Amino acid sequence: MNTIAADLEGTLTTGETWRGMAAWMQAHGRAGQYRRFFYRHLPGALAARLGLGDKRAFQDRFMEGAAGLLAGLGQEELWAVSEWVVTNELWPRRRLQVLDELLRIKQQGRRLVLCSATFQPILEAFARRMGEGVVALGTPLEMEGGVFTGRLRGPVRSGARKAEQLRAFLRGEALFAAYGDSLPDLPMLELAEEPVVVHPEARLRRLAMERNWRVIG
Repeated sequence: MNTIAADLEGTLTTGETWRGMAAWMQAHGRAGQYRRFFYRHLPGALAARLGLGDKRAFQDRFMEGAAGLLAGLGQEELWAVSEWVVTNELWPRRRLQVLDELLRIKQQGRRLVLCSATFQPILEAFARRMGEGVVALGTPLEMEGGVFTGRLRGPVRSGARKAEQLRAFLRGEALFAAYGDSLPDLPMLELAEEPVVVHPEARLRRLAMERNWRVIG
């Protein structure tokens, strides 16, 4: 059991990919395009916030739509956007306590895997900040002829799909520990010998207390 898995948003950082993308678009002359996209999704966002719909399902739909905002970018441009989002949104809001703990464990020889619904290039950019050998399992983007189509290559890797992707990566190897912050992380947490919840939402906190899981924050 040499592998540890960790979610990204809410677990390793309080930053959010969509906020970083919105800031990038505003800084690069695309504010109007983002506003139109955002207002189209505003009713769904309000409904999800009020508990009138499936919040995770809305977030997945939002991510699918947000991918279209980057359509037409080449591979190097996608990397540049990803680095910008990490540099300006995700890394400054990183949870130092959790990152320090994971890096100490990594130095002991365990493999660290980031598992997130976040777009693959952005997750890879965050993983690079954590040092050599950190694996990123995010939501892959569809490329054609070296250009991003604006579509995802498969479904958003959240909830059970995140756990399925991790299980396939492990190829039968046991998972030593997993870190997550929200109920959609539960399938991933349940794969681990030692589940750890980080500043968890209320429902996951209650479940962690019932199961005697470790809680950070």
